[in-house]
Amino acid sequence: MDSKTIVISQPYLFPWIGLFEQVRLTDIFVFYDDVQFSKGHFQDRVQIKTSKGFKWMTVPKAGVRLNQKICEVEIEYKTNWKKSHLDFLKQIYKPAPFYDDMISVVKSVYDNNHKYLSQITIESTMSVAEYYGLLKNREFFISSNLAVNGHSTQRVLEFVKYFKASRYITAMGALKYFDFELFEKENKKVEFVDYKKLPYPQLYGNFNPYVSILDLIANTGKEGISYISSSSVYWKEFITSSNAMEYLIKNK
Repeated sequence: MDSKTIVISQPYLFPWIGLFEQVRLTDIFVFYDDVQFSKGHFQDRVQIKTSKGFKWMTVPKAGVRLNQKICEVEIEYKTNWKKSHLDFLKQIYKPAPFYDDMISVVKSVYDNNHKYLSQITIESTMSVAEYYGLLKNREFFISSNLAVNGHSTQRVLEFVKYFKASRYITAMGALKYFDFELFEKENKKVEFVDYKKLPYPQLYGNFNPYVSILDLIANTGKEGISYISSSSVYWKEFITSSNAMEYLIKNK
């Protein structure tokens, strides 16, 4: 019997530590880039912690059409937004002990001329995964490059079958739409990441885990891998947990 684990996630710009928790727990990671782009979500922006609160770092788009897929959204280059991002990060993280590491990771991504939003967001995740040694013994795929059809939970199941995986790990967003029984019928196990959100040394006040992974790099460097350590929990156990209840109340 196959015992591979799969994670399927939309691509995000230098996402929070939780995304890398999923990477660490999986054998196969699929960037889900051929689903609808959502304005005001995290597909094109990320929060940065500053001395004056949280600020958004956003990739400008060259117009977004109704029902446009993430992989179809083009990047706008009328302004030098990459320089603005780097200048912003340099200002915010100059006091951080691993400032140079963080800037180097960002530059490795921004030095490339990406046409589509999905390209830069996928590379931002891959560059951090490489920094933390998370590429080893894992395979990464892009959904738009795969001939896997279907919608919603059924398509997720088709990806699991396609890669002959037995376990699918997901995040709390699935609590609102996922058809768990569909997976049960196919003898495919569904688990949720049980985020530890371990506090690490952080600039600017009280600890907050929901900021860009760049914050972890700047403040802890390579040792930050020790904070990427959450486990996963079987869905039937997780849906009755306090974390699940709290999420559902906040996202009614």
